[in-house]
Amino acid sequence: MKTNKTTAGFTLIEVMVTLAIISILAAIALPSYTEYVKKGRRSDAKAGLLNVQMAQEKYRANHISYGTLAQIGVPATSPDGNYTLAVADQSASRYTATATPTGVQTGDKCGNFQINQDGTKSVVSASSGYDAAKCW
Repeated sequence: MKTNKTTAGFTLIEVMVTLAIISILAAIALPSYTEYVKKGRRSDAKAGLLNVQMAQEKYRANHISYGTLAQIGVPATSPDGNYTLAVADQSASRYTATATPTGVQTGDKCGNFQINQDGTKSVVSASSGYDAAKCW
């Protein structure tokens, strides 16, 4: 008596089609995911700048002008380290605080975040189509 043996498994064509489909899905999903993660990290810039803003007002309440980062006691990096913080144009009546993306956040479409003594929020070097309202 003869018994028929059937082998279970996938053919090479089936495996290659499956890999092609997975590759296409990954190529579509990865840029979206990367942008989503960068968007999430933007809160780090906002937190760092709002910390600078509060420290500047506290410093000015006790002095006749706004201060540098060292004077107000704020580190030069954002809380999670994705942005470098700087204060420019500080004087008796004004300052501009800037958060510049560093490390994995470099190349973010929003560019540099800024805030001044009046609470005016802006972005500098942002990609086309991105403005302060979309980034902040």
